[in-house]
Amino acid sequence: MAEITKSNQNKNKKAVSYQNMAKLFIYIFLIFGAFISLVPFVYMISTSFKTVGEALGASFFPKSLQYENYVEAWERALFSRYFLNSLKITGISLIGSVTVSILAAYSFARIKFPGRDLIFGIMLSTMMIPAMVTIIPNFLTVTWLGRIMPIQWINNWPALTVPFMGSVFNIFLLRQFFAQIPDELFDAARMDGAGHFRFLMQIVIPLSKAPLMVILVLTFMGSWNSLAWPLLVTSTPDWRPISVGLLNFIGEAGQEFNLIMAGAVISIIPILIIYFFTQKQFTESIARSGLKG
Repeated sequence: MAEITKSNQNKNKKAVSYQNMAKLFIYIFLIFGAFISLVPFVYMISTSFKTVGEALGASFFPKSLQYENYVEAWERALFSRYFLNSLKITGISLIGSVTVSILAAYSFARIKFPGRDLIFGIMLSTMMIPAMVTIIPNFLTVTWLGRIMPIQWINNWPALTVPFMGSVFNIFLLRQFFAQIPDELFDAARMDGAGHFRFLMQIVIPLSKAPLMVILVLTFMGSWNSLAWPLLVTSTPDWRPISVGLLNFIGEAGQEFNLIMAGAVISIIPILIIYFFTQKQFTESIARSGLKG
């Protein structure tokens, strides 16, 4: 009996030892991944404080901090104008994208109509199409709309915002969350005389703060970091965003990496602030919602 007990204890010790080794390897892998992710970010900040010569050299850290790089980057790249443009574009995109996504997601989740599942499946299939494949058709579309509508689209806010208000991923994420809301709540709302719109505004949206926070953050990041599309549909600085301003440091004489990095740091500050205040809701909603049918 004693031998059996000792044998079981030895097995338990070995099992605990294997678990500890597995945890150790997982922690090492995660630390390595975090290091790989942080190195480019640290290098960007470090280079933003370097001189031109140091930025072109092999040194990782500057010998002395060049704070004036940020002042020069802000003034030379017209960041005051581009920053305001980005705020306007992002604000319009957020309002439009959230409105369209909520209404479309609710329709697919709670309203039964002919061909609903087929339309939803076709819409999801468009997520497999690379964005660059659709850039020319989108450009031709906004050019045509600018000709037939009273408001100009090219070199104006409609071309920079309207094509991205119907995000398939946002609709998919909200639809999956809306579909999990119990039918009993809708039945109770109907007994009180509420229709779909009132049910959406008073019950569904208050229960969906987490996924709404996710699409707000993702839409903000996508609009704020957009570069290829604004370059295509704008030719003047009137509505160009801050990402385009970074191109002012690329000239015939070469690239001024220290100013590019200083401008990049300035441009990502709003994203870091937004994520800092929403990270809890962002991670919780990704873990809880979205992928259950």
